[in-house]
Amino acid sequence: MISSDAVELLKKEIPLEQDTLVLSNDAKTGLVLVDIVNGFCTLNSGNLAPQTPDKQIDGMVDESVKLAKEFCKKNWPVYALLDSHHPDIPEPPYPPHCIAGTDESKLVPALQWLENERNVTLRCKDCIDGFVGSMEKDGSNVFVNWVKANDIKVLLVVGICTDICVLDFVCSVLSARNRGFLTPLEDVVVYSNGCATFDLPVHVARNIKGALAHPQELMHHVGLYIAKSRGAKVVSQVSFGI
Repeated sequence: MISSDAVELLKKEIPLEQDTLVLSNDAKTGLVLVDIVNGFCTLNSGNLAPQTPDKQIDGMVDESVKLAKEFCKKNWPVYALLDSHHPDIPEPPYPPHCIAGTDESKLVPALQWLENERNVTLRCKDCIDGFVGSMEKDGSNVFVNWVKANDIKVLLVVGICTDICVLDFVCSVLSARNRGFLTPLEDVVVYSNGCATFDLPVHVARNIKGALAHPQELMHHVGLYIAKSRGAKVVSQVSFGI
């Protein structure tokens, strides 16, 4: 297990300053929920689900539910990505997970009500990067169309995993924005307390062929740091103004 001293040392070497975000009715804001599904978040629900209670993941779900309820109350746009894989198409280096049609690929119970909300767009994705996973066979992109149709200027991103699916999606969105493909999008904001990643300690990874150690708190910090280094805004608090 990575010691708390080692984690604190890393945070000192690559410090991450976080802001606060106040959302007002004047800002055209969209919420993106990344892979808040049973296969990643619900206890003992699959190969990549937590096997013991996980405070960081539980906290991420709680914060995401709060935001989703507020966005739906205001009828603001929500885009929910759901990891969903064909059983015969693997996703190296990960074991089979979130197979389409199973409970693993469904939203966690606390968010399943989103399926009936008119302001919510659900998108099943079969790859790590939700931006790529939003592409259609005709070359169009459901996410790009969602941004343009809702005139979104600020994108608020939460979900799992901070350093994998969340990070890949954020980096792709930033690249597309910088190239002018996502007008009128201006800012991509990652809410740190609304994100989480998994924990695979060194001593456990050593006994799994091909596995890489993945200390949760350290990799969560690294994921946020890289997102900010690519141009995202990272915030530790989100509130709603007038």
